[in-house]
Amino acid sequence: MLPVTEQENPKTVAIDTVPTLDAVRLINDEDKAVADAVEKVLPKIAAAVDKTVERLQNGGRLFYIGSGTSGRLGVLDASEIPPTFGVSYDLVQGVIAGGYDALYKATESSEDNREAGAEDLKTRGVTEKDAVIGIAASGRTPYTIGAVEYARELGCFTACITCVPESAITTAVDIAIVPVVGPEALTGSSRMKAGTAQKMVLNMISTVAMIRLGYVKGNRMTNVKPSNAKLKERALRILMAETGLGQTAANTLLDEAGGDLRVAIVMFGANANRTLAEEALKNTGFAVENAIAAIQE
Repeated sequence: MLPVTEQENPKTVAIDTVPTLDAVRLINDEDKAVADAVEKVLPKIAAAVDKTVERLQNGGRLFYIGSGTSGRLGVLDASEIPPTFGVSYDLVQGVIAGGYDALYKATESSEDNREAGAEDLKTRGVTEKDAVIGIAASGRTPYTIGAVEYARELGCFTACITCVPESAITTAVDIAIVPVVGPEALTGSSRMKAGTAQKMVLNMISTVAMIRLGYVKGNRMTNVKPSNAKLKERALRILMAETGLGQTAANTLLDEAGGDLRVAIVMFGANANRTLAEEALKNTGFAVENAIAAIQE
């Protein structure tokens, strides 16, 4: 029997003959099922987050690995973590079959090499301290299965994100996250609903993991790196909200902190100078609340 991601969708068999508005409605109707499918696997997502955080808190890293659309989504999510949460680019890494060239051109044949997945993780220096999440819409990609099998043998925490229940990858990991979105609007085009589900799950994993590590206060990105004009404005707004300072005073404090929002918040919250704030942040893994508490002890 074909995996669900390869089956034909009876609701869209005439999508090539209907008016454009009807075609996009058909796709939109299919997309509505994605959030429901993800909701059904929230306990698995939460369990994967907690296991990942355990690794990150003990010197480990998080690796996403996959091919094609799945691999691209992993690289995308990983690349957005450092500017959003102020962490090292090493902490969350995306690995894609065929290397980074595969981000902008198809190298889909690379997904058939089972040994290459393990070799790519070896090249990244993966150890038993790390967490490895394989992303494979069909659940049968040799490259990704080989990678998570190697990681699990090594002692890593392993999980997968797939849209096919009881697929090969689900038995190769510690936790299988399987949002079943059904057949695609275009037969086999898993960049659509399956890709959307994968992106939603990745958002949850990385975001909640960073929250658990202390890089968010309330729902504010207190560790954001103000590396462009938009982010500088955001950092200023966050600082004003966290401290109650007016714009001029907040700007002054941010300048005194060397433009580092984390340092500015700790300076204000603990009534500390820049040097003390920076030291406390370094000693607490750059978790703002923990740094303030450490100074106030």
